[in-house]
Amino acid sequence: MFKLLTPDMFNLAKALWATGLLASCNLGAQFSSVRAQQLEPPPLPLLSPMGLPMLQAQVMCPQLQRGVQQAVGAEAAVWSISVADPSGRLLADINGDRPRIPASNQKLLSTAIALDRLGPDHRLNTELWQLPDGTFRLSGSGDPSLGFLQLKRFAKLASGSGGSSNSGSGLVRLQLEEEPVSRWWPQGWSLADRNYDYGAPITRLALTSNAVDMSVQNPPARMERLLSQEIGRNGRTAMISSIPAGSTKPADSILLLSESSKSMHHLLSLANSESHNFTAEVLLREGTGSWNLPITQRRTLEWLQQQGLPIQGVAIQDGSGLDRGNRVTSRLLTALLLRMAQHPYAKNYLASMAVSGQKGTLASYFRGTELEGRFSGKTGTISGVKAISGVLSTADGPVYVSMISNGSAAPVAVMGRVLKLGMGAGHCRQLVF
Repeated sequence: MFKLLTPDMFNLAKALWATGLLASCNLGAQFSSVRAQQLEPPPLPLLSPMGLPMLQAQVMCPQLQRGVQQAVGAEAAVWSISVADPSGRLLADINGDRPRIPASNQKLLSTAIALDRLGPDHRLNTELWQLPDGTFRLSGSGDPSLGFLQLKRFAKLASGSGGSSNSGSGLVRLQLEEEPVSRWWPQGWSLADRNYDYGAPITRLALTSNAVDMSVQNPPARMERLLSQEIGRNGRTAMISSIPAGSTKPADSILLLSESSKSMHHLLSLANSESHNFTAEVLLREGTGSWNLPITQRRTLEWLQQQGLPIQGVAIQDGSGLDRGNRVTSRLLTALLLRMAQHPYAKNYLASMAVSGQKGTLASYFRGTELEGRFSGKTGTISGVKAISGVLSTADGPVYVSMISNGSAAPVAVMGRVLKLGMGAGHCRQLVF
């Protein structure tokens, strides 16, 4: 049975969280002259769970349970639904422990980890270095907001017309640090999806998020071509090559320019409110401290487990939910929402969500109904899958809801009925307190 925290206990836990959870993970790398070999990062530190991530298994509100069962009707077998109150009491639940394909509800995990591990002030940097022999090196961390203005500034500096010591005519040698092509796409992304903007490759130097109407299939080649053109406009000739990301810089290398991404709030909102796949993938990699996806997958499960969240049957394949190999439960997502509601950065997390009838991917949902503006959450949609998870604001306080359908004929209608039932969940408080 969950026991409520006293104010002193909460403040102590909050302080421990702030000092222990926000340290980012440093990932070292060693490379031979033939092949780069990335060192596996150390395991995540053990963290003391705060609050109540684990939900009670017993449904505590029979009236709401009956209403939810009626809402799904004969489709109960294809639904997983969990509804909880702020104390972690499970008010209603249908197949809540059955793993299902979550689609973009997967982004709730990626953004939670990134916010927890990196903090709300973190930005993704793209840097231009000058090595002792005069060679330039461009390195990045997947900034989805990297654009042509930043590229022009890098080219200008490398050309010597922006204050670098490489002034004059002649050849500009420039190295691009990048991931190998084998890591550009999660394995489960279909070949068809990889052609569209939402399936763009995940690289460290990602001009316009590696999409121009459609996916950019070879981002380093595009970056090389555009940089060569810009350097040429500055009167120089470029010789550009790619090297493994994380390659050691020689001593006495000089940082000439660091271009920062937009704020973490913007990045979180891109991932959650706008459901931007590329951003979610980068946030998960940065949050776990590794761009090696198998390591990222393992560390994601470790983080979930260390928060005390229910992970039985959960499978992590990517950070965005485009991979149909992902499996989560509605209880996991509800427990995660509860967990993040107690986080020191709870407001940042909630503010990144779409809002029913008003904002993001929920802007067209439930507009003009009692639910407009009352539900903040994340949608998820791929073929045969519809999911929605978030926080419902009621007169009696927040209610945490996760709904995943893998095969419903009219999922949005069911979701609306369940959320309306949740609006009247105040009667449950008399039953469970």
